[in-house]
Amino acid sequence: MKIVIQRVTQAKVEVENKIVGSIGIGVVVFAGFTHGDTAEQGAWMANKLINLRIFEDEQGKINRSILDCKGAALIISQFTLYGDCNGGRRPSFTKAADPEIAKRLYDQFIDEVRRGGIPVETGIFAAQMKVDLINDGPLTFVLER
Repeated sequence: MKIVIQRVTQAKVEVENKIVGSIGIGVVVFAGFTHGDTAEQGAWMANKLINLRIFEDEQGKINRSILDCKGAALIISQFTLYGDCNGGRRPSFTKAADPEIAKRLYDQFIDEVRRGGIPVETGIFAAQMKVDLINDGPLTFVLER
């Protein structure tokens, strides 16, 4: 499992010109899944996301979690995180998990983040989406487990 976390001041996702998810202060999380990923990995990633200290405290130090600052998460599925661009001119997606498995893991990851007390908005799995965000910092982190 791989996630890309971007700290944002606001974000939204559209499908077929309709906003299906939006947040204010928080994080946009792009989540990708590969062969052999498990629900346990998703639970670990959710816990890491919830407690990762990537927001400033009163002294301007990056010392607060999304939970501490009462932020939200916009979680978007993104199989292209497992795209391999090393051979040829077109990415290979053979490292991406099968859609049925990835959908189950995606839903479980979202449930874990919600259980951790974070409001979650989402895109629509496997849909063509347009994501609009304002990256705050910019701060972007990649986690893989």
